[in-house]
Amino acid sequence: MNLEHLKLFVRLAVTQNISQAGQELGLSPAVASAHLAKLEDSLGVRLLHRTTRKVSLTEEGQAFLPHAEDVLASAEQARAAVGAGESSPRGVLRVTAPGSFGRQHVLPALAGFLATFPHLQLDLRLSDTMVDLVEGGFDVAIRNAALKDSSLIARKLAADRRIVCAAPAYLAAHGTPQTPADLSAHQCINLLGLDHWSFTGPSGVISVKTQGRLRVDDGTAMRDACVAGLGLSINSTWSAYQQLARGELVQVLADYPLASDTALWAVYPSARLLAPKVRAFIDFFANHFGPEPYWDRHKT
Repeated sequence: MNLEHLKLFVRLAVTQNISQAGQELGLSPAVASAHLAKLEDSLGVRLLHRTTRKVSLTEEGQAFLPHAEDVLASAEQARAAVGAGESSPRGVLRVTAPGSFGRQHVLPALAGFLATFPHLQLDLRLSDTMVDLVEGGFDVAIRNAALKDSSLIARKLAADRRIVCAAPAYLAAHGTPQTPADLSAHQCINLLGLDHWSFTGPSGVISVKTQGRLRVDDGTAMRDACVAGLGLSINSTWSAYQQLARGELVQVLADYPLASDTALWAVYPSARLLAPKVRAFIDFFANHFGPEPYWDRHKT
């Protein structure tokens, strides 16, 4: 059984596009199609449903996929045991990340990443829309939301600590809330649909429905409105750490931490055969952010 045919089949299971899977392996669409046809002929079964829009796996293809991944993983381990294989990851790596976090923390680190891995090309999509990795043909996503699809694998990159913030000028004009109940007397800036704030108190979780004259659909805009003195808001420290360091924002209700276990995750479709380029990306950014991210190395 040809390992290159198996590798193409596994990539196709992720991208659902013969041209894209072939391009990642340096094959033309015609050659890629021929390789897949040879794989089907050698097995004597149909592995793929082909349409004009995309390719999907047949029931037999779904059953064959984990075995193909196992064969390739074993081959990779065998090469590693004797020091064979490529010295550096190569090819096109397709990544999606949230817009604000990507612009603030991923883009500035890319010069170092690309210098470390000179044979990689990167396609980066920055969007706050939760994209389907398989449908979109992405290799890896950075997310700070709950992992809903159990077929995806996640690795934690960093904590996503969130705090309630206000501008000093706002507090001087309106006072500082001492307990979550005091929020009823304050303007609270929220993302659309997220007006319930939950805190951890001495007796358990305290949930407060906040109100205010301003709602926004972007986390950066919410932070900037808070800096402008328009009200209190919940901000991730990765978003507001510079404003906190400069004194443009201060933390309030520090004795009542938000009830949140959010984190920043690298999410990818399969752990059984993690491509070297995906592993390189995840390892680089996990190390770059570290167990104590640089945005949390200051007093709030």
